[in-house]
Amino acid sequence: MMRAKRSLYEEQLVREIKEMPEEYLPNLVQIVRLFRESVALKPAEASFRQGWREALAGETRPVSELWKGIDAE
Repeated sequence: MMRAKRSLYEEQLVREIKEMPEEYLPNLVQIVRLFRESVALKPAEASFRQGWREALAGETRPVSELWKGIDAE
């Protein structure tokens, strides 16, 4: 199977990775994984199940604490 042409962003990422010293690559991989996980939306069912488990385990905070520091009008 022939690979499709890389996108401009893929090319830029590959170029940046190739310029990165080898000893920094494990940290770079961790950063990329954390970023991907932070922007990828979980399916609603998975999010609900995780929230339900956290609630049952007592891993909750008061709403007033969650809004602390947020300047919503």
